[in-house]
Amino acid sequence: MLRTKNPLLYIGLTATVLLSAAPLYFMLVMASRTTDEIVSLPPPLSLGGRLFPNLDEVFANPDVLFGRALVNSFLVATVATVCVVVTSSLAGFAFAKLRFKGRNILLLFVIGTMMVPVQLGLIPLYMLMTKLGLNGGLESVTLPFVVAGFGVFMMRQFAQQAIPDEMIEAARVDGASTFRIFFSIVFPALRPAAAVLGLLTFMERWNDFLWPYLTLDSEHPTVQVALSRLSSGYYSDQSLIMAGTFIGTLPLVVVFIVFGRQIIGGIMEGGLKA
Repeated sequence: MLRTKNPLLYIGLTATVLLSAAPLYFMLVMASRTTDEIVSLPPPLSLGGRLFPNLDEVFANPDVLFGRALVNSFLVATVATVCVVVTSSLAGFAFAKLRFKGRNILLLFVIGTMMVPVQLGLIPLYMLMTKLGLNGGLESVTLPFVVAGFGVFMMRQFAQQAIPDEMIEAARVDGASTFRIFFSIVFPALRPAAAVLGLLTFMERWNDFLWPYLTLDSEHPTVQVALSRLSSGYYSDQSLIMAGTFIGTLPLVVVFIVFGRQIIGGIMEGGLKA
């Protein structure tokens, strides 16, 4: 392990941490104040005493359904993350290590899907969800995102570098099936990349606003839709908006803290292999 006593490095790292944490702290300060205190000059920089009353108002608002929105977002993000990691790992392994007719053409098609803006598919996707009878429910914001072209391409690139062909051939000689090779050899080697992909997918689905706003009904909001309801209307209570935003950000922070070691390890390992 490389160690350094350069004070400039520590000063730079400390400044980076403080600048990164400043928005979260300022959000917490605003969530613990009243709207009059938020708009005052100079703005408050210390915590106030309104955090828990503000949170109670957010969760008690019958038009926002913030508690239900948190549960919905967690379910949607978790299901989509698991599905994307599994399907991307399977497809990435197939594109990287299996030989079959049309492999390159299919890979080009997968890469091509990454070049299409999401906004172009909203109307056809809405029509499809309507024909399937899924509009309004959580299925409409989960099923379209169980496969991701970026995830397939990412896992394919990682599998190509991380898994020697000789190891797969040796497993075939021992009589292992393709699925046995994947679950016993390939997927454990893909775990660093899977952790990174899982975090990116969870963040994307948690922060998604436009599609849930279009397709979900009033009884099935996600966090971002609930936050838009908090800020809508003739009068917006900024303290409640900040309180809801703070609670809506916490799960992402917790996920990064819990899986941070695996995520950073995956990024570093991917960089070294590249």
